[in-house]
Amino acid sequence: MTNQRVSIFQVAAVYVGTVIGAGFATGKEIYEFFTQYGLYGLIGIILSGFIFIWIGKKIMVIALHKNLKNYMEFNNWLFGKRVSFFVNILFMGMLFGVTGVMMSGVGGLFEEQLGFSKIGGMIFTMFLAVVVMTWGTKGLLSINTFVVPAMIIFNLALMVVSLIYTYPNQQFFYIPQEVSWKLILSPFSYTAFNLALTQAILVPLASEIKDEEIIRKGAYLGGFILTVILFSCHISLSSVPGIEHINIPTAYVMKQIAPFLYGLYLFIIFGEIFSSLIGNAFGLERQLKKTTELPSWSLYVGIFTVCFVVGLMDYGPLISLLYPIFGYISLTFLILLAVKKE
Repeated sequence: MTNQRVSIFQVAAVYVGTVIGAGFATGKEIYEFFTQYGLYGLIGIILSGFIFIWIGKKIMVIALHKNLKNYMEFNNWLFGKRVSFFVNILFMGMLFGVTGVMMSGVGGLFEEQLGFSKIGGMIFTMFLAVVVMTWGTKGLLSINTFVVPAMIIFNLALMVVSLIYTYPNQQFFYIPQEVSWKLILSPFSYTAFNLALTQAILVPLASEIKDEEIIRKGAYLGGFILTVILFSCHISLSSVPGIEHINIPTAYVMKQIAPFLYGLYLFIIFGEIFSSLIGNAFGLERQLKKTTELPSWSLYVGIFTVCFVVGLMDYGPLISLLYPIFGYISLTFLILLAVKKE
């Protein structure tokens, strides 16, 4: 029973660790999709939490039932072989693009918050990632088992401190005068984008776990944790004005209202980004392995080199441009998956 509980938590941790990414960890993504909409953003978070629990579970259960090993096989089943050829190319490009954003986020963290070289921070992260990923899924599980609990604790702590020192909060209760399509679609495009990318991890994870009860409970727990973190970050980001101009808003909020935790929180943010970085790289390596006999370490070097080039672009504009576009593209994936039976 104890081993089963550990496995459930590990599945949940990998799920959460894959979703959080650079935009989630730094708060930039949460601001773009939710916080800027005030009270409507809170409604979007609740809806997103439901979708994360429902569809995250569905992806893994289908992968188990249909014996699907990677995201290309999953898309072949979902879209059909003809359409899936183009979808898989598009998704691989998105996965490279998002991993590049994460690399840029790491560089931004080193540069904006620590005063170090952006390129130096990215090179250090690449080296560390290649070392960890040579352990395969054990490395991925080990990183997320540490990072996810730390992330939950610190985000909840930041929320509590935010409520103590800044309540009542105008941004939290703000209601936009105009309800745009971008606002209405934000929870759907946000979850569609993240779920479309997490299939690169969730599908091979389900094929390795091979226990439906563990998969279901792990997905439920992971989706719930994601909702809690989204909610806590939303409250924290609503507590400080002018946050829209900051590349690493969660770190900025922590520095303003709880500076005694600032240094440790930067380490947690790095761990959050790093866990998603290696998660995406794991998914890309699994797929590239089907077309080449090169060893895993050389594939990881190639993957991170491409992402390094993408990451040289400025982090803020990069996430504001790519993430909404990827979200709208992924809506078809979400709709098809919602109507499919397990």
